[in-house]
Amino acid sequence: MSEKCQEYLEVIKLKLATSPIVTEVVITQERAGDDAGFFRAQLWLSNGDFLEVAEFFRVVADSVQTIEYRYQWMDSTKQQLRQRWDNAPHFPQLPNFPHHIHVADETQVEPGRPMSMVMLIDMLEKQF
Repeated sequence: MSEKCQEYLEVIKLKLATSPIVTEVVITQERAGDDAGFFRAQLWLSNGDFLEVAEFFRVVADSVQTIEYRYQWMDSTKQQLRQRWDNAPHFPQLPNFPHHIHVADETQVEPGRPMSMVMLIDMLEKQF
């Protein structure tokens, strides 16, 4: 099944390379095992903002599922949080637990939904 993991990493890298909002990509870590993988990168966006992404995924029944993720969108100075999507189990009271979004600062938290790297870039492309 490592083929599936490697294919998924290639899908992520192709999405980042062809997205009109991503101007620079620095991959800091990637690995593909037999049934799981990990991808981490730093991205610079067309508006000058910075996006750090990390995703752990697993192959289940011949399909790739995102297990853990953290996508942090910051301003160009990396001082001001715009949004952070993650599924760390911090807010069990929110709908769609554990998926949540930090907006503008660490204390403002909203319900999220399951995410993947490709879904995130698609969503940001629509916002830009």
